[in-house]
Amino acid sequence: MDWLAILNNILNTTPHLGEIAMRLACAMLVGLVIGTEREYTHRPAGMRTHILVSLGACVVSVTGELMFHHYMPLGSTLDPARLSAQVIAGVGFLGAGTIMREGVNVKGLTTAASVWSVACLGIASGFGFYGLAILGMVFILVTLTFFEWIQNRLINPQSSRQREYTLETGDISQALAAINAISEEQRVTVRHLSTKTLENGFVVRFNASFPATKAKKNHEKFFNALAAESCIRSVRTDDEAIPAK
Repeated sequence: MDWLAILNNILNTTPHLGEIAMRLACAMLVGLVIGTEREYTHRPAGMRTHILVSLGACVVSVTGELMFHHYMPLGSTLDPARLSAQVIAGVGFLGAGTIMREGVNVKGLTTAASVWSVACLGIASGFGFYGLAILGMVFILVTLTFFEWIQNRLINPQSSRQREYTLETGDISQALAAINAISEEQRVTVRHLSTKTLENGFVVRFNASFPATKAKKNHEKFFNALAAESCIRSVRTDDEAIPAK
């Protein structure tokens, strides 16, 4: 095997390795930024998932370009964008995995859209369109943060009332099952659920949204249903608490 010829071929590849590294770094950056926002808000697909999707899309784009330059001298008419087109279609299956139905509520649509968008940013990075990738990242981040604030505060501020709950339990699986069952039965939307391990149990925190028209009554009903569960030692919100049983 002629290693010198192989090395010479690598160094003369269009784009060269330094350019490929820059494209991969750009893809990693956009995946990192968008994924961190999703991770911070406790969404199904977080930082690493978005980075991997972006990097994978970037690699596919670079592969398509390299194949085009490699086979073009042989008379081939390969389309360098063909592989990337398959990524745009195929990543939808991954995004579908972030969509969950809880009772009458469907969650994860925004995260699914962010996964698909990050794949598109990875494709832009893979073809060397750095400006497009960075600007796209900025606009997507603004959409996920600023426009969420607009939606919650200005467009539909009276649609629901939200409270933060903190539970202590000795059996995390039973507690999570109870939260899911009660919220589904009472049509309460649970968001931003997180758990923390203690020496003698677990702490579960989440936000619950209630329709504004009967928010107080629904909150009391939900609160009492949680407190009645034997697996839950204590439950509290900012203004109410039931001590450990």
